[in-house]
Amino acid sequence: MLLVFIMLVFFGLALAGLPLVWAILATTVTTIWSFGLSHPLETIFLTFIGGVEPFILIAVPLFIVAGELFSRGGVGERIIRFARSLLGFLPGGLGIVTVASCLLFGGVSGSAIAGAAAIGTVMIPALARQGYSPAFASALVATAGTLAIIMPPSIPLLVFGYIAGVSVRDLFLSGIVPALLFGIGLMGVCVWYGISTGCDRGGRFAGSKEIRESFFGAVPALLMPVIILGGIWSGYFTPTESAAVAVVYGLLVSMLWYRSIGWRDLPDLLYRSFLTSAVVMVVVGATAALAWVITVEQVPALVTEWTRSVADSRWTFLLLVNVFLLVLGIFLEPLPALVLTAPLFVPLAPVYGVDPVHLGLVMTCNLAIGLYTPPVGGTLFVAAKIGAVGIGAISRALLPLFAVSLLVLALVTYVQALPMFPVWLLR
Repeated sequence: MLLVFIMLVFFGLALAGLPLVWAILATTVTTIWSFGLSHPLETIFLTFIGGVEPFILIAVPLFIVAGELFSRGGVGERIIRFARSLLGFLPGGLGIVTVASCLLFGGVSGSAIAGAAAIGTVMIPALARQGYSPAFASALVATAGTLAIIMPPSIPLLVFGYIAGVSVRDLFLSGIVPALLFGIGLMGVCVWYGISTGCDRGGRFAGSKEIRESFFGAVPALLMPVIILGGIWSGYFTPTESAAVAVVYGLLVSMLWYRSIGWRDLPDLLYRSFLTSAVVMVVVGATAALAWVITVEQVPALVTEWTRSVADSRWTFLLLVNVFLLVLGIFLEPLPALVLTAPLFVPLAPVYGVDPVHLGLVMTCNLAIGLYTPPVGGTLFVAAKIGAVGIGAISRALLPLFAVSLLVLALVTYVQALPMFPVWLLR
């Protein structure tokens, strides 16, 4: 009853247009008052502060700064040039280049919004000139941009690792294959669209010289995920330290190698990064307060009992997780959604024989899909604004991309070996 009340109040406030952080805090206060709970309101403040205090969360603003450095440092254009030299000759080639660029940029930035903005600014006009409808071009960028939070380094996977007490290294490894599968699925839609509409039946094959030059232009940026994953896996630095390494490496590449950012650009870049970080951490703190109320009122135990009565197998448990998070992801960003739901689902994972690493990956994939699900998807709004198309038009163009994403989600959910193979190999 308590959880249902919380969801109804929160969804009602969110749909009414109340900013997310206020909707979460208002839901917390309303729940305490409505059920006559004995918790003093000062507790909300204390749990809010406690929710953003853990040392590992320092990695969140640091990865945001690193993503901003690469986004502003001209990395997107170099990655696009490299992807185009490799894949531009295929049917639907320009769409495939868009997906590949988002995938590669995601491995650099870890931010879905940054990826959609950096790649979309260049590729949506280029796709429109090629003959793609602006709505499809925008929908493609909105969808492909979310690969950034599945491909390591992923901020949501990092946060899940902290909440669930799971190895961040294993979580990062588990994201590699699903990100590639989602990318391949979206590329397949691009091939179908390019051939069926006749707008992109393929271009010329780039010569070895062009491929080599574009590769050397992009390789400093592409080395970033290799350095981060290699450092974490080898034990040279922790996930939090890897975020600091990413910032230093981003500064070196953007300022000394590409020379696309100068000292005068740093104050504005840091200011924008810290604004984004502040918004993210405020929402995480508010969600931690609501999650605390849910926990102390024994809601996880009630959810466990209810789930056991409904889900009689691993398959049905994972189906419940998917359905719940697909709906929740429409209203909540990935980070607060993970803070809120991980305490509910993590205790249930061992009961159904689900590896916590696999559970975290499945939850993140669901919430990535939520980022472009109408009507309030984050990357959906960014891409729609860049493409100057309405939400109705972009939503219709989204249908084949959404269908393929659900198919890949089912594979990642029920064929555990797909995401977990790299983890098992390197454990």
